[in-house]
Amino acid sequence: MKTLLIEDEIPAARRLSKMVVAARPNANIVDTLDSVEGAVRWLRTFPAPDLIFMDIQIADGLSFDIFKQVDISSPVVFTTAFDQYAVQAFKVSAVDYLLKPIDPKDLETALQKFENQRFKQAPLDIEALTRLLKKESYKDRFLVKNGQQLTFLAAADIAYFRSSDGLTQAHTVGGKKFFVENTLEELESLLDPHAFFRISRGLTVRLNAIQKIHPHLNGRLKLELLPAAPEDVFVSRERASEFKTWLGG
Repeated sequence: MKTLLIEDEIPAARRLSKMVVAARPNANIVDTLDSVEGAVRWLRTFPAPDLIFMDIQIADGLSFDIFKQVDISSPVVFTTAFDQYAVQAFKVSAVDYLLKPIDPKDLETALQKFENQRFKQAPLDIEALTRLLKKESYKDRFLVKNGQQLTFLAAADIAYFRSSDGLTQAHTVGGKKFFVENTLEELESLLDPHAFFRISRGLTVRLNAIQKIHPHLNGRLKLELLPAAPEDVFVSRERASEFKTWLGG
């Protein structure tokens, strides 16, 4: 059984290699690769292996990028450090996934699946899987200046971001204010959209900071935040519908 490992952590690669050989003494680990670039080059050069174990996050990106550059006919077992919920979601693509650290029993189940050919590898929806992974990579802390020192500010402690005179302030749930380097435009792609919503050009709010919502003139909505904002907070008529959808999850 010619087996290819794509794993950028040397200890993890060694452990998986030993586990595979221990489980299947006839296994031949043909190579161990640590990058998208190296994997693409290898797969274009050598015959397809019988089985590929592929870590999702490797040295130069996501292993899904390999599929964008070369056709892979070999069955693939993904390995990942993502939590069990992510693993279950990945299974919709009908490929096997093993959660790190890999349990020998789970490895045995994957190998038996492969040997019994009880599954057919469906075409991977690379875009969907990439979007799923990005949910895990939203910014969860900011480096801010506190007096003469630098400190970390957790995104979960931020009630809203406010932009004024070209500067962005993070207002915490405890009523403190810190300047952050990012603009509100940049924050739109950095923050979890389930938790934060940009209600206007100058304000991005966290769901938990919204205390009351009042219908206002011309289809606008007036919000009461905690802690209170320095000025009245409105959601424009143009954004009201999207805002209501966001509130409903």
